[in-house]
Amino acid sequence: MNITKWLWWRPRVVRCVYHSTVTQVLDPIPSTSPHTRPQQQHHHDPTMPDTTTLSPSHDAGEETASATTIHCPLLPTNFQWIVRHCPAFPVNGSKVRVITDPQEFYRELLSRAGSASHRISMSSLYLGTGKLEKELVSVMSERAALCKDLRVHWLLDFTRGSRGDFNSRKMLQPLVSSCPETCSVSLYHTPDLRGFLRHIIPQRWNETIGLQHMKLYVFDDSLVISGANLSNDYFTNRQDRYFVFDDCPELAQFYHTIIETVGKFSLRLRANDTTSLYPETCVHPFLSDYNKYCSSVKAALLNLWNKECSKNLSRLNQLLKSLGQTDIDKSEECITDTKINHSLDTIVFPTLQMGPFSITNDSVITKKLLTTAESNSRIQLASGYFNLTEEYMQCVLQQSQANYGILMAHPRANGFLGARGFAGAIPAAYTQLAKLFFERLQRGGASNRISMFEYQRPRWTFHAKGLWESSTVQYLSMLILSFKLSLTGWRSVNRDLETQVIVATRNTDLQVELHHEQERLYTSSTEVTGQTFTERERLVPYWVRLVMPIIKVFF
Repeated sequence: MNITKWLWWRPRVVRCVYHSTVTQVLDPIPSTSPHTRPQQQHHHDPTMPDTTTLSPSHDAGEETASATTIHCPLLPTNFQWIVRHCPAFPVNGSKVRVITDPQEFYRELLSRAGSASHRISMSSLYLGTGKLEKELVSVMSERAALCKDLRVHWLLDFTRGSRGDFNSRKMLQPLVSSCPETCSVSLYHTPDLRGFLRHIIPQRWNETIGLQHMKLYVFDDSLVISGANLSNDYFTNRQDRYFVFDDCPELAQFYHTIIETVGKFSLRLRANDTTSLYPETCVHPFLSDYNKYCSSVKAALLNLWNKECSKNLSRLNQLLKSLGQTDIDKSEECITDTKINHSLDTIVFPTLQMGPFSITNDSVITKKLLTTAESNSRIQLASGYFNLTEEYMQCVLQQSQANYGILMAHPRANGFLGARGFAGAIPAAYTQLAKLFFERLQRGGASNRISMFEYQRPRWTFHAKGLWESSTVQYLSMLILSFKLSLTGWRSVNRDLETQVIVATRNTDLQVELHHEQERLYTSSTEVTGQTFTERERLVPYWVRLVMPIIKVFF
Protein backbone atom coordinates (compact mmCIF):
# COMPACT_ATOMS: atom_id res chain seq x y z
CA MET A 1 0.00 0.00 0.00
CA ASN A 2 1.29 3.50 -0.83
CA ILE A 3 2.46 5.03 2.48
CA THR A 4 1.15 8.49 1.64
CA LYS A 5 -2.28 7.04 1.03
CA TRP A 6 -2.03 4.97 4.18
CA LEU A 7 -1.19 7.98 6.32
CA TRP A 8 -4.47 9.52 5.23
CA TRP A 9 -6.06 6.69 7.27
CA ARG A 10 -5.12 8.56 10.44
CA PRO A 11 -7.18 8.11 13.57
CA ARG A 12 -9.62 10.69 14.79
CA VAL A 13 -9.88 11.39 18.48
CA VAL A 14 -13.32 10.07 19.33
CA ARG A 15 -15.01 11.26 22.51
CA CYS A 16 -17.40 8.72 23.92
CA VAL A 17 -19.29 9.00 27.21
CA TYR A 18 -20.33 6.02 29.28
CA HIS A 19 -20.68 5.04 32.91
CA SER A 20 -17.85 3.08 34.47
CA THR A 21 -14.67 3.22 36.49
CA VAL A 22 -13.35 -0.31 36.96
CA THR A 23 -16.33 -2.00 35.32
CA GLN A 24 -16.22 -5.65 34.35
CA VAL A 25 -12.55 -6.19 35.06
CA LEU A 26 -11.34 -9.58 33.91
CA ASP A 27 -14.80 -10.13 32.45
CA PRO A 28 -16.00 -12.77 32.59
CA ILE A 29 -14.61 -14.21 35.84
CA PRO A 30 -16.47 -17.41 36.64
CA SER A 31 -17.91 -17.60 40.13
CA THR A 32 -17.46 -21.37 40.09
CA SER A 33 -14.39 -23.09 41.47
CA PRO A 34 -11.24 -22.81 39.33
CA HIS A 35 -11.23 -26.43 38.24
CA THR A 36 -14.70 -26.15 36.74
CA ARG A 37 -13.63 -23.82 33.94
CA PRO A 38 -16.96 -23.51 32.17
CA GLN A 39 -16.70 -23.25 28.41
CA GLN A 40 -19.11 -20.34 28.13
CA GLN A 41 -19.99 -17.56 30.54
CA HIS A 42 -22.83 -15.14 30.22
CA HIS A 43 -21.76 -11.51 29.93
CA HIS A 44 -23.37 -8.34 28.70
CA ASP A 45 -22.56 -6.75 25.38
CA PRO A 46 -19.46 -4.65 26.06
CA THR A 47 -20.27 -2.31 23.22
CA MET A 48 -23.20 -0.97 25.22
CA PRO A 49 -22.93 1.60 28.03
CA ASP A 50 -22.32 0.07 31.43
CA THR A 51 -23.33 1.30 34.86
CA THR A 52 -21.69 -1.25 37.10
CA THR A 53 -18.32 -1.82 38.67
CA LEU A 54 -16.79 -4.96 40.06
CA SER A 55 -15.08 -4.49 43.41
CA PRO A 56 -11.92 -6.48 44.19
CA SER A 57 -13.64 -7.75 47.33
CA HIS A 58 -16.63 -9.09 45.38
CA ASP A 59 -16.94 -12.51 43.87
CA ALA A 60 -17.80 -12.68 40.22
CA GLY A 61 -21.36 -11.75 39.55
CA GLU A 62 -21.75 -9.31 42.45
CA GLU A 63 -21.95 -5.77 41.19
CA THR A 64 -22.20 -2.31 42.70
CA ALA A 65 -23.51 0.80 41.03
CA SER A 66 -21.30 3.61 39.80
CA ALA A 67 -22.37 6.92 38.37
CA THR A 68 -18.99 8.19 37.18
CA THR A 69 -19.00 9.43 33.59
CA ILE A 70 -15.73 9.28 31.66
CA HIS A 71 -14.53 10.30 28.22
CA CYS A 72 -12.13 8.00 26.36
CA PRO A 73 -9.93 9.61 23.70
CA LEU A 74 -7.86 7.82 21.05
CA LEU A 75 -10.30 4.92 20.73
CA PRO A 76 -12.84 4.73 17.89
CA THR A 77 -16.49 4.42 18.87
CA ASN A 78 -16.74 0.69 18.31
CA PHE A 79 -13.75 0.02 20.63
CA GLN A 80 -14.75 2.22 23.57
CA TRP A 81 -15.80 -0.86 25.54
CA ILE A 82 -12.22 -1.95 26.09
CA VAL A 83 -11.65 0.49 28.97
CA ARG A 84 -14.19 -1.50 30.97
CA HIS A 85 -12.03 -4.61 30.69
CA CYS A 86 -8.39 -3.53 31.12
CA PRO A 87 -6.14 -1.09 32.97
CA ALA A 88 -5.19 1.82 30.74
CA PHE A 89 -1.67 3.26 30.51
CA PRO A 90 -1.33 6.51 28.54
CA VAL A 91 2.23 6.97 27.22
CA ASN A 92 4.17 9.17 24.84
CA GLY A 93 4.23 7.47 21.45
CA SER A 94 7.84 8.50 20.92
CA LYS A 95 8.73 6.22 23.85
CA VAL A 96 7.40 3.17 21.99
CA ARG A 97 9.73 1.46 19.56
CA VAL A 98 9.10 -1.50 17.27
CA ILE A 99 12.02 -3.90 16.75
CA THR A 100 11.86 -6.07 13.65
CA ASP A 101 15.12 -8.03 13.79
CA PRO A 102 16.00 -10.81 16.31
CA GLN A 103 19.63 -9.71 16.50
CA GLU A 104 18.54 -6.21 17.44
CA PHE A 105 16.26 -7.77 20.07
CA TYR A 106 19.27 -9.55 21.58
CA ARG A 107 21.38 -6.39 21.57
CA GLU A 108 18.54 -4.55 23.28
CA LEU A 109 18.42 -7.12 26.10
CA LEU A 110 22.20 -7.13 26.44
CA SER A 111 22.44 -3.35 26.57
CA ARG A 112 19.68 -2.93 29.12
CA ALA A 113 20.95 -5.78 31.31
CA GLY A 114 24.32 -4.06 31.43
CA SER A 115 22.93 -0.68 32.43
CA ALA A 116 20.01 -1.42 34.77
CA SER A 117 20.30 0.26 38.16
CA HIS A 118 17.50 -0.98 40.43
CA ARG A 119 15.55 -3.88 38.90
CA ILE A 120 15.59 -6.54 36.21
CA SER A 121 12.51 -8.76 35.91
CA MET A 122 12.64 -11.46 33.24
CA SER A 123 9.69 -13.67 32.34
CA SER A 124 10.02 -16.29 29.62
CA LEU A 125 9.20 -19.90 28.84
CA TYR A 126 12.84 -20.88 29.19
CA LEU A 127 16.45 -19.74 28.83
CA GLY A 128 18.61 -21.48 26.24
CA THR A 129 22.03 -22.97 26.96
CA GLY A 130 24.16 -21.57 24.11
CA LYS A 131 26.90 -18.95 23.89
CA LEU A 132 24.57 -15.98 23.46
CA GLU A 133 22.46 -16.98 26.46
CA LYS A 134 25.57 -17.41 28.60
CA GLU A 135 26.71 -13.94 27.64
CA LEU A 136 23.36 -12.48 28.69
CA VAL A 137 23.55 -14.17 32.11
CA SER A 138 27.18 -13.09 32.49
CA VAL A 139 26.37 -9.44 31.80
CA MET A 140 23.53 -9.62 34.29
CA SER A 141 25.71 -11.24 36.94
CA GLU A 142 28.42 -8.61 36.53
CA ARG A 143 25.87 -5.84 36.79
CA ALA A 144 24.28 -7.34 39.91
CA ALA A 145 27.71 -7.62 41.58
CA LEU A 146 28.51 -4.02 40.70
CA CYS A 147 25.15 -2.45 41.69
CA LYS A 148 24.23 -3.49 45.21
CA ASP A 149 20.76 -1.94 44.85
CA LEU A 150 19.93 -3.96 41.74
CA ARG A 151 17.32 -6.69 42.20
CA VAL A 152 17.17 -9.45 39.59
CA HIS A 153 14.22 -11.85 39.29
CA TRP A 154 13.66 -14.55 36.68
CA LEU A 155 10.34 -16.31 36.07
CA LEU A 156 10.51 -19.42 33.88
CA ASP A 157 8.42 -22.52 33.36
CA PHE A 158 9.33 -25.45 35.60
CA THR A 159 8.89 -28.27 33.08
CA ARG A 160 10.52 -26.52 30.10
CA GLY A 161 13.25 -25.01 32.25
CA SER A 162 14.08 -28.44 33.71
CA ARG A 163 14.24 -30.33 30.42
CA GLY A 164 17.50 -32.21 29.86
CA ASP A 165 20.63 -32.51 31.97
CA PHE A 166 21.94 -29.04 31.13
CA ASN A 167 18.98 -26.68 31.19
CA SER A 168 17.72 -23.24 32.19
CA ARG A 169 18.12 -24.06 35.88
CA LYS A 170 21.79 -24.92 35.42
CA MET A 171 22.29 -21.74 33.41
CA LEU A 172 20.97 -19.55 36.22
CA GLN A 173 22.54 -21.35 39.18
CA PRO A 174 25.71 -19.18 39.10
CA LEU A 175 23.55 -16.07 39.30
CA VAL A 176 21.66 -17.39 42.32
CA SER A 177 24.87 -18.62 43.98
CA SER A 178 26.86 -15.42 43.53
CA CYS A 179 24.09 -12.99 44.56
CA PRO A 180 21.62 -14.94 46.75
CA GLU A 181 20.31 -11.82 48.49
CA THR A 182 19.52 -9.86 45.33
CA CYS A 183 18.95 -12.45 42.60
CA SER A 184 16.16 -15.03 42.50
CA VAL A 185 14.69 -17.53 40.04
CA SER A 186 11.04 -18.66 40.14
CA LEU A 187 9.85 -21.77 38.31
CA TYR A 188 6.12 -21.80 37.60
CA HIS A 189 4.61 -25.27 37.80
CA THR A 190 1.13 -25.73 36.36
CA PRO A 191 -1.34 -27.05 38.96
CA ASP A 192 -2.79 -29.37 36.32
CA LEU A 193 0.32 -31.57 36.35
CA ARG A 194 0.04 -33.43 39.66
CA GLY A 195 -0.36 -36.80 41.29
CA PHE A 196 0.05 -39.95 39.23
CA LEU A 197 0.02 -37.95 35.99
CA ARG A 198 3.14 -36.04 37.04
CA HIS A 199 5.10 -39.25 37.56
CA ILE A 200 4.20 -41.07 34.37
CA ILE A 201 4.45 -38.32 31.72
CA PRO A 202 8.04 -37.98 30.45
CA GLN A 203 9.94 -34.78 29.78
CA ARG A 204 8.82 -32.75 26.75
CA TRP A 205 5.41 -34.44 26.86
CA ASN A 206 4.72 -32.97 30.31
CA GLU A 207 4.96 -29.52 28.72
CA THR A 208 1.70 -30.16 26.89
CA ILE A 209 -0.25 -29.94 30.17
CA GLY A 210 0.38 -26.23 30.73
CA LEU A 211 3.15 -23.63 30.69
CA GLN A 212 4.23 -20.21 31.90
CA HIS A 213 4.38 -18.40 28.60
CA MET A 214 4.55 -14.68 29.31
CA LYS A 215 7.51 -13.00 27.56
CA LEU A 216 8.21 -9.87 29.60
CA TYR A 217 11.55 -8.18 30.15
CA VAL A 218 11.56 -5.25 32.60
CA PHE A 219 14.65 -3.10 33.07
CA ASP A 220 14.19 -0.31 35.61
CA ASP A 221 11.26 1.75 34.23
CA SER A 222 11.33 0.29 30.73
CA LEU A 223 9.60 -2.77 29.30
CA VAL A 224 10.52 -5.05 26.40
CA ILE A 225 7.59 -7.29 25.51
CA SER A 226 7.76 -9.96 22.87
CA GLY A 227 6.68 -13.39 21.72
CA ALA A 228 10.32 -14.48 21.68
CA ASN A 229 11.92 -16.86 24.12
CA LEU A 230 15.50 -16.41 25.28
CA SER A 231 17.48 -18.81 23.13
CA ASN A 232 19.85 -18.77 20.17
CA ASP A 233 17.23 -19.16 17.40
CA TYR A 234 15.19 -16.29 18.77
CA PHE A 235 18.35 -14.13 18.74
CA THR A 236 19.38 -14.98 15.18
CA ASN A 237 16.95 -16.33 12.55
CA ARG A 238 13.54 -16.91 14.15
CA GLN A 239 11.16 -14.11 13.21
CA ASP A 240 9.04 -12.73 16.03
CA ARG A 241 7.66 -9.40 17.27
CA TYR A 242 9.24 -7.06 19.81
CA PHE A 243 8.04 -3.83 21.41
CA VAL A 244 10.11 -1.51 23.60
CA PHE A 245 8.32 0.85 25.99
CA ASP A 246 11.10 3.13 27.14
CA ASP A 247 10.77 5.09 30.37
CA CYS A 248 7.13 4.13 30.99
CA PRO A 249 7.28 3.65 34.79
CA GLU A 250 3.64 2.75 35.48
CA LEU A 251 3.49 0.14 32.71
CA ALA A 252 6.86 -1.32 33.75
CA GLN A 253 5.76 -1.44 37.39
CA PHE A 254 2.54 -3.21 36.45
CA TYR A 255 4.32 -5.99 34.60
CA HIS A 256 7.05 -6.21 37.23
CA THR A 257 4.29 -6.84 39.78
CA ILE A 258 2.64 -9.44 37.54
CA ILE A 259 5.96 -11.31 37.38
CA GLU A 260 6.43 -10.98 41.14
CA THR A 261 2.90 -12.21 41.86
CA VAL A 262 3.15 -15.31 39.67
CA GLY A 263 6.66 -15.87 40.96
CA LYS A 264 5.48 -15.84 44.56
CA PHE A 265 3.25 -18.84 43.83
CA SER A 266 6.00 -20.65 41.94
CA LEU A 267 8.92 -22.77 43.17
CA ARG A 268 12.10 -20.96 44.11
CA LEU A 269 15.37 -22.27 42.66
CA ARG A 270 18.10 -22.85 45.22
CA ALA A 271 21.83 -22.70 44.61
CA ASN A 272 22.05 -26.52 44.83
CA ASP A 273 19.46 -26.93 42.03
CA THR A 274 16.64 -27.96 44.38
CA THR A 275 13.42 -25.99 44.76
CA SER A 276 11.26 -24.77 47.63
CA LEU A 277 8.27 -22.57 48.31
CA TYR A 278 8.77 -18.90 49.03
CA PRO A 279 8.45 -18.13 52.76
CA GLU A 280 5.35 -15.97 52.26
CA THR A 281 3.52 -18.71 50.32
CA CYS A 282 1.55 -21.49 52.00
CA VAL A 283 0.15 -23.26 48.93
CA HIS A 284 2.07 -25.67 46.71
CA PRO A 285 1.33 -25.90 42.97
CA PHE A 286 1.05 -29.71 42.84
CA LEU A 287 1.06 -30.87 46.48
CA SER A 288 -1.59 -28.55 47.93
CA ASP A 289 -5.30 -28.83 47.25
CA TYR A 290 -5.97 -27.87 43.62
CA ASN A 291 -8.84 -25.49 44.34
CA LYS A 292 -7.01 -23.82 47.21
CA TYR A 293 -3.91 -23.17 45.11
CA CYS A 294 -5.81 -21.87 42.07
CA SER A 295 -8.07 -19.68 44.20
CA SER A 296 -5.07 -18.16 45.99
CA VAL A 297 -3.28 -17.28 42.75
CA LYS A 298 -6.43 -15.91 41.18
CA ALA A 299 -7.22 -13.75 44.22
CA ALA A 300 -3.72 -12.24 44.20
CA LEU A 301 -3.84 -11.47 40.47
CA LEU A 302 -7.38 -10.10 40.68
CA ASN A 303 -6.39 -7.82 43.54
CA LEU A 304 -3.51 -6.42 41.49
CA TRP A 305 -5.68 -6.10 38.38
CA ASN A 306 -8.48 -4.25 40.13
CA LYS A 307 -6.08 -1.82 41.79
CA GLU A 308 -4.71 -0.89 38.39
CA CYS A 309 -8.15 -0.61 36.83
CA SER A 310 -9.23 1.72 39.62
CA LYS A 311 -6.61 4.21 38.35
CA ASN A 312 -8.13 4.40 34.87
CA LEU A 313 -10.22 7.46 35.66
CA SER A 314 -7.24 9.49 36.81
CA ARG A 315 -5.03 8.29 33.97
CA LEU A 316 -7.61 9.03 31.30
CA ASN A 317 -8.12 12.43 32.87
CA GLN A 318 -4.42 13.12 32.32
CA LEU A 319 -4.69 11.91 28.75
CA LEU A 320 -7.62 14.24 28.04
CA LYS A 321 -5.71 17.18 29.48
CA SER A 322 -2.71 16.28 27.34
CA LEU A 323 -4.98 16.36 24.29
CA GLY A 324 -6.46 19.68 25.37
CA GLN A 325 -9.91 18.31 26.17
CA THR A 326 -12.24 18.72 29.13
CA ASP A 327 -11.54 16.82 32.33
CA ILE A 328 -13.36 13.56 32.87
CA ASP A 329 -14.17 14.50 36.41
CA LYS A 330 -13.09 17.70 38.12
CA SER A 331 -13.50 16.27 41.58
CA GLU A 332 -10.42 16.50 43.76
CA GLU A 333 -10.13 12.74 44.19
CA CYS A 334 -9.78 12.17 40.47
CA ILE A 335 -6.99 14.68 39.83
CA THR A 336 -4.00 13.32 41.67
CA ASP A 337 -1.18 14.86 39.63
CA THR A 338 -0.61 18.59 39.32
CA LYS A 339 1.89 18.22 36.49
CA ILE A 340 0.26 17.46 33.19
CA ASN A 341 2.15 15.51 30.55
CA HIS A 342 1.27 17.28 27.29
CA SER A 343 2.89 14.63 25.09
CA LEU A 344 0.57 11.71 25.80
CA ASP A 345 -0.74 10.44 22.46
CA THR A 346 -0.79 6.65 22.87
CA ILE A 347 -2.62 4.29 25.18
CA VAL A 348 -1.64 0.74 26.17
CA PHE A 349 -4.07 -1.90 27.44
CA PRO A 350 -2.57 -5.09 28.95
CA THR A 351 -4.67 -8.26 28.83
CA LEU A 352 -4.36 -11.55 30.72
CA GLN A 353 -5.27 -15.12 29.83
CA MET A 354 -4.61 -17.73 32.50
CA GLY A 355 -6.82 -20.77 32.02
CA PRO A 356 -5.78 -22.65 35.18
CA PHE A 357 -7.05 -19.71 37.24
CA SER A 358 -10.23 -19.05 35.20
CA ILE A 359 -8.89 -15.71 33.98
CA THR A 360 -10.26 -15.30 30.45
CA ASN A 361 -9.82 -11.58 29.95
CA ASP A 362 -7.82 -11.82 26.73
CA SER A 363 -10.07 -14.30 24.93
CA VAL A 364 -13.14 -12.17 25.68
CA ILE A 365 -11.39 -9.07 24.34
CA THR A 366 -10.07 -10.86 21.26
CA LYS A 367 -13.54 -12.07 20.33
CA LYS A 368 -14.95 -8.58 20.78
CA LEU A 369 -12.16 -7.05 18.69
CA LEU A 370 -12.98 -9.45 15.90
CA THR A 371 -16.77 -9.10 16.05
CA THR A 372 -17.00 -5.32 16.54
CA ALA A 373 -14.68 -4.49 13.62
CA GLU A 374 -16.57 -2.49 11.01
CA SER A 375 -17.16 -3.58 7.43
CA ASN A 376 -14.76 -0.96 6.03
CA SER A 377 -11.87 -2.20 8.16
CA ARG A 378 -9.16 -4.74 7.48
CA ILE A 379 -7.67 -7.08 10.08
CA GLN A 380 -4.26 -8.59 9.53
CA LEU A 381 -3.63 -11.65 11.69
CA ALA A 382 -0.30 -13.39 12.12
CA SER A 383 0.30 -16.70 13.86
CA GLY A 384 3.35 -18.92 13.67
CA TYR A 385 1.14 -21.90 14.46
CA PHE A 386 -2.37 -21.91 13.02
CA ASN A 387 -4.98 -23.55 15.25
CA LEU A 388 -8.20 -21.57 15.52
CA THR A 389 -10.60 -22.47 18.28
CA GLU A 390 -14.19 -23.01 17.16
CA GLU A 391 -15.25 -19.79 18.90
CA TYR A 392 -12.67 -17.76 16.99
CA MET A 393 -13.65 -19.47 13.75
CA GLN A 394 -17.24 -18.39 14.27
CA CYS A 395 -16.12 -14.84 15.06
CA VAL A 396 -14.10 -14.56 11.85
CA LEU A 397 -16.41 -16.49 9.53
CA GLN A 398 -19.89 -15.59 10.76
CA GLN A 399 -19.88 -12.67 13.20
CA SER A 400 -17.26 -10.31 11.77
CA GLN A 401 -17.83 -7.94 8.86
CA ALA A 402 -14.15 -7.04 8.40
CA ASN A 403 -11.81 -8.22 5.66
CA TYR A 404 -9.00 -10.50 6.82
CA GLY A 405 -5.48 -11.42 5.85
CA ILE A 406 -4.24 -14.40 7.89
CA LEU A 407 -0.49 -15.05 7.94
CA MET A 408 0.97 -18.35 9.16
CA ALA A 409 4.19 -20.32 8.83
CA HIS A 410 4.89 -22.40 5.76
CA PRO A 411 5.99 -25.91 6.83
CA ARG A 412 9.56 -24.95 5.89
CA ALA A 413 9.33 -22.04 8.34
CA ASN A 414 7.89 -24.18 11.12
CA GLY A 415 10.21 -24.54 14.09
CA PHE A 416 9.39 -28.26 14.39
CA LEU A 417 10.50 -29.10 10.85
CA GLY A 418 12.98 -31.97 11.01
CA ALA A 419 12.35 -32.68 14.69
CA ARG A 420 12.80 -36.23 15.93
CA GLY A 421 9.92 -38.54 16.74
CA PHE A 422 6.31 -37.40 16.92
CA ALA A 423 7.33 -33.71 16.96
CA GLY A 424 8.51 -34.09 13.37
CA ALA A 425 4.88 -34.51 12.28
CA ILE A 426 3.79 -31.20 13.80
CA PRO A 427 4.28 -29.17 10.57
CA ALA A 428 2.01 -31.64 8.77
CA ALA A 429 -0.55 -31.30 11.57
CA TYR A 430 -0.67 -27.54 11.12
CA THR A 431 -0.98 -28.02 7.36
CA GLN A 432 -4.04 -30.17 8.00
CA LEU A 433 -5.58 -27.52 10.26
CA ALA A 434 -4.94 -24.81 7.66
CA LYS A 435 -6.40 -27.00 4.91
CA LEU A 436 -9.59 -27.65 6.87
CA PHE A 437 -10.03 -23.92 7.51
CA PHE A 438 -9.38 -23.07 3.86
CA GLU A 439 -12.01 -25.60 2.77
CA ARG A 440 -14.44 -24.10 5.25
CA LEU A 441 -13.83 -20.67 3.71
CA GLN A 442 -14.60 -22.05 0.27
CA ARG A 443 -17.80 -23.79 1.36
CA GLY A 444 -19.04 -20.74 3.26
CA GLY A 445 -18.37 -18.29 0.44
CA ALA A 446 -16.02 -16.22 2.62
CA SER A 447 -12.93 -16.49 0.41
CA ASN A 448 -13.63 -13.06 -1.08
CA ARG A 449 -13.38 -11.52 2.40
CA ILE A 450 -10.70 -13.71 4.00
CA SER A 451 -7.30 -14.52 2.47
CA MET A 452 -4.61 -16.84 3.84
CA PHE A 453 -0.85 -16.41 3.43
CA GLU A 454 2.21 -18.47 4.32
CA TYR A 455 5.49 -16.98 5.54
CA GLN A 456 8.59 -18.47 3.96
CA ARG A 457 12.12 -17.10 4.10
CA PRO A 458 15.25 -19.15 3.38
CA ARG A 459 16.86 -20.51 6.58
CA TRP A 460 14.38 -18.64 8.82
CA THR A 461 11.55 -19.88 11.00
CA PHE A 462 8.39 -17.93 11.82
CA HIS A 463 7.06 -17.34 15.34
CA ALA A 464 5.36 -13.94 15.04
CA LYS A 465 1.84 -13.35 16.34
CA GLY A 466 -0.19 -10.23 15.98
CA LEU A 467 -3.35 -8.40 15.04
CA TRP A 468 -3.36 -5.13 13.15
CA GLU A 469 -6.58 -3.33 12.33
CA SER A 470 -7.06 -0.25 10.19
CA SER A 471 -9.90 1.56 8.50
CA THR A 472 -10.51 4.87 6.79
CA VAL A 473 -11.32 6.58 10.07
CA GLN A 474 -9.29 4.79 12.70
CA TYR A 475 -6.16 2.83 13.44
CA LEU A 476 -5.78 0.28 16.19
CA SER A 477 -2.78 -2.00 16.52
CA MET A 478 -2.59 -5.01 18.76
CA LEU A 479 0.53 -6.85 19.81
CA ILE A 480 -0.19 -10.49 20.61
CA LEU A 481 2.46 -12.23 22.64
CA SER A 482 1.88 -15.81 23.43
CA PHE A 483 2.89 -19.37 22.83
CA LYS A 484 2.74 -21.13 19.50
CA LEU A 485 -1.05 -21.13 19.45
CA SER A 486 -1.11 -17.36 19.43
CA LEU A 487 -4.36 -15.54 20.01
CA THR A 488 -6.32 -18.26 18.25
CA GLY A 489 -5.28 -21.56 19.81
CA TRP A 490 -7.10 -23.81 22.22
CA ARG A 491 -4.06 -24.27 24.37
CA SER A 492 -3.29 -20.57 24.85
CA VAL A 493 -6.89 -20.00 25.87
CA ASN A 494 -7.15 -22.88 28.31
CA ARG A 495 -3.76 -24.16 29.50
CA ASP A 496 -0.99 -21.55 29.56
CA LEU A 497 -0.25 -18.23 31.27
CA GLU A 498 -0.34 -15.47 28.66
CA THR A 499 -0.34 -11.70 28.51
CA GLN A 500 -0.72 -9.34 25.56
CA VAL A 501 -0.86 -5.61 25.02
CA ILE A 502 -3.20 -3.57 22.85
CA VAL A 503 -1.73 -0.30 21.58
CA ALA A 504 -3.87 2.53 20.19
CA THR A 505 -2.07 5.64 19.01
CA ARG A 506 -2.46 8.92 17.17
CA ASN A 507 1.33 9.31 16.96
CA THR A 508 2.08 9.34 13.22
CA ASP A 509 5.63 8.01 13.54
CA LEU A 510 4.46 5.06 15.63
CA GLN A 511 1.63 4.37 13.19
CA VAL A 512 4.17 4.19 10.37
CA GLU A 513 6.34 1.82 12.41
CA LEU A 514 3.39 -0.45 13.09
CA HIS A 515 2.36 -0.43 9.46
CA HIS A 516 5.88 -1.19 8.24
CA GLU A 517 6.21 -4.01 10.76
CA GLN A 518 3.07 -5.71 9.48
CA GLU A 519 3.91 -5.00 5.85
CA ARG A 520 7.40 -6.44 6.25
CA LEU A 521 6.05 -9.74 7.57
CA TYR A 522 3.56 -10.11 4.73
CA THR A 523 6.20 -9.26 2.12
CA SER A 524 7.88 -12.62 2.81
CA SER A 525 4.67 -14.56 2.19
CA THR A 526 2.72 -16.17 -0.62
CA GLU A 527 -1.07 -16.47 -0.81
CA VAL A 528 -2.72 -19.84 -0.13
CA THR A 529 -4.79 -21.16 -3.03
CA GLY A 530 -6.60 -24.36 -3.86
CA GLN A 531 -3.38 -25.69 -5.40
CA THR A 532 -1.34 -25.18 -2.21
CA PHE A 533 -2.51 -28.35 -0.49
CA THR A 534 -2.18 -30.53 -3.58
CA GLU A 535 1.61 -30.14 -3.75
CA ARG A 536 3.47 -33.33 -2.99
CA GLU A 537 5.30 -31.94 0.05
CA ARG A 538 1.99 -30.76 1.52
CA LEU A 539 0.25 -34.13 1.57
CA VAL A 540 -0.65 -35.00 5.16
CA PRO A 541 -0.04 -38.60 6.34
CA TYR A 542 -3.19 -40.54 7.09
CA TRP A 543 -2.27 -41.18 10.72
CA VAL A 544 -1.83 -37.44 11.32
CA ARG A 545 -5.30 -36.74 9.94
CA LEU A 546 -6.66 -39.54 12.10
CA VAL A 547 -5.28 -38.24 15.43
CA MET A 548 -5.75 -34.50 14.78
CA PRO A 549 -9.24 -34.23 16.39
CA ILE A 550 -7.75 -35.65 19.59
CA ILE A 551 -4.37 -33.93 19.83
CA LYS A 552 -5.20 -30.45 18.53
CA VAL A 553 -6.26 -29.34 22.03
CA PHE A 554 -2.59 -29.65 23.04
CA PHE A 555 -1.41 -27.28 20.26
